[in-house]
Order: sequence, then C-alpha cells, then structure tokens
Amino acid sequence: MAGGDEVHYAFDDFVLDLDRGELRHGEEAVSMEPMAYAVLGHLVQNAERLVARDELIEKVWEGRFISDAAVSTVIKSLRRALGDDGKQQRYIRTVHGRGFRFGTEVRVIPTTRTTLVSVEEHEVEGPSETAGPVDRKPTLAVLPFDLIGISEAFGTIADAIPGELISTLSRLRWLSVIARGSSFRFRPPAQDIDTIRAALGVTYVLSGEVELLGRSLGIAVELVDAETAQVVWGDRLSGKIDDVHEIRERIVALVVSALELHVPQHEAQLAHLRSPSDLDAWSLYHLGLQHAYRFNKADNATAADYFRRATELDPHFARAHAARSFVSFQDAFLRYSNDRPKSIEDAQRHAERSLELDPLDPFANFTFGRANWLRGDPLAGQSWLERSVSLSPSFAQGFYAHVWADIMAGDGGQALGNLKRSVTLSPLDPFRYAMLSAKGIAHFHQDNMEEGAYWAEQGARTPGAHYLISAFAAAIHQVAGHEEKALYWASETRARRSDATIDAFFKAFPIKNPRKYQELHGALKSLGFPQR
Repeated sequence: MAGGDEVHYAFDDFVLDLDRGELRHGEEAVSMEPMAYAVLGHLVQNAERLVARDELIEKVWEGRFISDAAVSTVIKSLRRALGDDGKQQRYIRTVHGRGFRFGTEVRVIPTTRTTLVSVEEHEVEGPSETAGPVDRKPTLAVLPFDLIGISEAFGTIADAIPGELISTLSRLRWLSVIARGSSFRFRPPAQDIDTIRAALGVTYVLSGEVELLGRSLGIAVELVDAETAQVVWGDRLSGKIDDVHEIRERIVALVVSALELHVPQHEAQLAHLRSPSDLDAWSLYHLGLQHAYRFNKADNATAADYFRRATELDPHFARAHAARSFVSFQDAFLRYSNDRPKSIEDAQRHAERSLELDPLDPFANFTFGRANWLRGDPLAGQSWLERSVSLSPSFAQGFYAHVWADIMAGDGGQALGNLKRSVTLSPLDPFRYAMLSAKGIAHFHQDNMEEGAYWAEQGARTPGAHYLISAFAAAIHQVAGHEEKALYWASETRARRSDATIDAFFKAFPIKNPRKYQELHGALKSLGFPQR
C-alpha cells in the first residue's frame, strides 16, 4: 500500500496502528498474543462506552463458546503488555457483572502511509505486486521430551513418545511435520524457540516433560506458536508406571485430537490480523472452518465463500474441496438452500474431488462417507467412515459420523461404543452438541427412555444445536411420557425453524428400525408437526 489516509489511536505513550497490526510504546514495538491485541483494538475503538462481556466474546471470539476464565486470562495478558494490573486498572477497567471499558483518554490521529511506505520500499526488496500470498501451511517440530527422574527401564520414553507423535502426526494431511533427524537435534535444555524457528522454519513447536517419581509417571505437553512464543495449548496426564503403555497411547491420541482443534482455531485468529490481500489458501481454509462450525445459515454461506476462494487459489487443495463438500452437506441436511438436489450434488462432487487429490486424507474420506446420507443410504458410506478412522485413529469426527450411521442402522450398542471414543478424543469438539444428542438417540434405540431423553436434551441445550437436534429431544421426551418437556422442545424446534416437517426430519435421519421409526413419527405427529 503506497498511500491513503489511515487512523492511529494514541493513549499516553502508546500508539495503536490497526492497519499494520502494531502497538508501539514510544519507539518500541509491544509484543502481545493475537487475542489480547484483538481485545485491545475493540476496547480502544469503543473507548467512550462500556463494552459488555458478551459483546467482547461476539466481536473478538466471534461468538464461540468460551469460559469466563479464558476471557480473564486474555485480559491479564493484555494488562501485562500495557504495564497495567488488576489492582491499578489504569487502562483496562473491569465493571463487575457487566463488562470492560478503556480507562484513559484515546486520541484519534489521522495519518498517511505514503512517506513511511515509500521509505520501506526503497530499503527492503519485497515481492512484486503481482506475487501471490505466501503459503502458510502450518509446520510443526516435535522436540525430544525432558526427562525428570531416573529409571533404567523407562528412561527411553522421553524419546519414544515424541518419536511416535512424529509418526502419527505425519498422517495429518493439513500439517507438515519436521523429520525426527532434524527436530531431535534440539534436546533439553537447548530448546530456545527463536533458534528452532530460525533453523527449521516452523510455525509451531511441541515440547514436553516426562516425570518419573517412584512408581508414578506424569507426562506434560505444550504447543507453542514459534513466532510469538505464545502457548496455544497444553495438558498433562498422570498414572502408574506399570500403565506406561496405556498412558503413552492416551497422550498420543490427546495430542493429535488437540492439534485438530486448536491449530485451526489459532490459524484463524492469526488470519484475522492479516490484510485480506495477504490471505493464502490455508488462511482462507482456516477462516472458513471457524464459520462452518457455527452451524447456522449465514455462517455456512460465509464458510462456503472462504473455501471456494481457497480452491481458486489452489485447485489441488484436497482439504478445501472436502470443506466445500462439508458446507454443501450442511446446506442440504439443514435445508439452507432452496435447491437441495444441487447441494447434494455439490457435496458428492467436492468429496470425490478431494479423494482424487488425496485419498489418504481422513477428512476427505469423512465427507465422502457422509455424502451418502443425503441419498438416504448411510450404510453405503460406512466403509469410508471406517477408512477415515483407520487412516487416523485419533480422528474424532470420523467416530462421531460412524455413530450416526450406527444409529440410523438401528445399532444403539455399537453407536455408544464409538461415541465414547469420539468424546474421549475431542471433549471440546464443535460437534459436541451432536455427540450428546447421539448418545440420547442410541439409548432410545436400546429402549432406555429416561437416559435417552436426558442426553437428547443435553445435546439440544449445547451451543451449535440446530432444529433437528431439538426435534429429537421433543420426540424422545414425548415417547418417554414427559409431555411438558416434549412441548417445550417442540416449541424450541419451531422457533429455530418455523417450517420444520416430519418429512424433512426423516430425510435428514433415515431411521431403518421400523419400530423406532414409528415411535419417532408418532411422537412428532402428536406434537403437531406437519407431514410435509
């Protein structure tokens, strides 16, 4: 950008440049994590008023479900960056029970970038204006773990676990993993993040500790953004040394599922801070995922646009084609589109294209398996769902999809087994609402009506739940004889989708068990839902 008027926000000795994504204190750049920067930007731009906590979550976290503790952690991080604290509250003031407001005067400074940019353009040889955005596919280095304690029998575990992680994570088609021969050069305590990033060119670093104390074993892991040294995610497992192999399997599964969840979220946060012209196919893909997992019509359309742009930038991007299948499935499944046959065709076509480009991608196999649901034949997609979890045994959504196929086939016992695996692998999964609902429907198929009604209602109350999930809660409560709750969830279903019909319900969920089909059909009919 060689010119044009811009706006800076100044307070005390700080200057906030939202166009550059930069906060300066005097002549020094202030380092802070992306979420803290985003919170600062929103508070400064609205310095004249109180910003409610819900508004902050909606604007900064884009409405995702997060805990109060997570918000407080970001506020503390922001205060540290500004030299503030919770007692002084010079810049960030907490209004208990209501929200936050910026605590000092903000000056708006119109400026121009022309002179500044022209100097930079003469000093630094950059890419030409016609060059495309830099590819930012996430790259990970798994380091040898630090061993605390001594054990002749288990001393090698600090290398064995990260070695197995490298082998397992290499199956993730959206993530590049540095080979062991390179990453294992950085042994504890020589694990400086800046040095590793410069030497290996990675965007993320995974490190850990193995603690052996007597007969007790503890394993802690930490995922760090190599650019900012920000901790993206961390966790710990512990147990008895005799259970070392079980704990090893659990930590590997935990890391894989956590990366599937936390890295895309973090990449989307980073992409929000970039100029739209600087977004590459991977950034567009991660931004699209953030919208796709909100499960509403508007966000699904936004996600579809991001994924379309990703495939236009990179026609061979298998995961982006799988994502286009995913949102087309949502269009047809939840009847967002007025042309359902076209949505079904698009879901099938993009899933097929994704498989052509990368037949070993679990997500591609997942979307191809689910596309068969739209044609009323979930069993035809079962083998592809099984293939998705065989390619990546920690792929929680593969197990989740298998659950629904089991349910529609009438196998409640098999569904509960796969469901337990799915929830264990990804307890914070965007599909959690569907996992809980599926647990209710699986119990319903086994004639455990009270359990079925309870879990169906838990699913319907979970963020992301759509009208078909609340319709299940209404129907199962009705079958269980809970008339008041059945009427409540029937009302909720109509509030979420006024044109909900019995036909639409069974096109989405082609239940094969004749008795259960009749029970659900009769319940929906008695609750006043029209056939068509």
